[in-house]
Amino acid sequence: MRLHSNTMLMIILKNQTCVIFFFFFFCCFSFEANAQRQINHQSLFWVGSVNTIRFNEHWGVVADFHYRTFDFMSHTYYYITRGLGNYYFNENLTAGIGYAHIWSGAFTTAPHPFSNENRITEQVQLNSKKGKFSISNRWRLEQRWQQKIVNNAKTNDYRFTDRVRYAITFVCSPFKNKMLPSFTNYDEVMVQFGKEVVYNTFDQVRFSFGIRQNITPRLNVDLNYLYVYQQQFSGNQYLQGNTLRLYINYNVGWKKNDLKKKSALVPEEE
Repeated sequence: MRLHSNTMLMIILKNQTCVIFFFFFFCCFSFEANAQRQINHQSLFWVGSVNTIRFNEHWGVVADFHYRTFDFMSHTYYYITRGLGNYYFNENLTAGIGYAHIWSGAFTTAPHPFSNENRITEQVQLNSKKGKFSISNRWRLEQRWQQKIVNNAKTNDYRFTDRVRYAITFVCSPFKNKMLPSFTNYDEVMVQFGKEVVYNTFDQVRFSFGIRQNITPRLNVDLNYLYVYQQQFSGNQYLQGNTLRLYINYNVGWKKNDLKKKSALVPEEE
């Protein structure tokens, strides 16, 4: 049964309100408990390349790479490479499964190893367009195998966790000229579960705003401010990151007239 577009928009806006509520709830809770919690304040820089390729009406893939530094651009702490296969029920609803490998370092300038993480991802994404607004809701489930570091050395032991993520992205395109920028807002909340998850079922929240600039009909660039608030495994240690994020998004349609369509599709967030 097809849901009326106005009803769908109301549901999506309610979801957006819930995400923002959780974001401010966790932030306010952290400030109240500052005496017990150790907060690591960092200035971060994230850059990513996200490539979406459509093979036909129903099948496509997303291939992306991400590089992250702390102390702004001074020190590397994170690499991600990922591939995800998508099934398109229609132009607005997709379901996908993929694999990512992550190399994760520490927020220190001292010599340290990068741990490995193997991650399997399942997700559903619902996109819609209402006037000048494009809205994307994404539900994601992840199975994560994270290598343990003991005494600053890699081990053969891995920590297994499940993580649930909900993200909503708004894109406002106020200009008729498609080469003028759009404005973006992205919010996400993550929780995790597992035998070794004792103190940090809450994982993190993210909130960002910025601009999207079209370079060509297939290529655009996102430049955002991103706030990250993440709880560590110890339970009383937190990362608070003020982040400059640069994403380069490349989209290849499965037929030529795809480039002429006004799509509500919003690029992947990692």
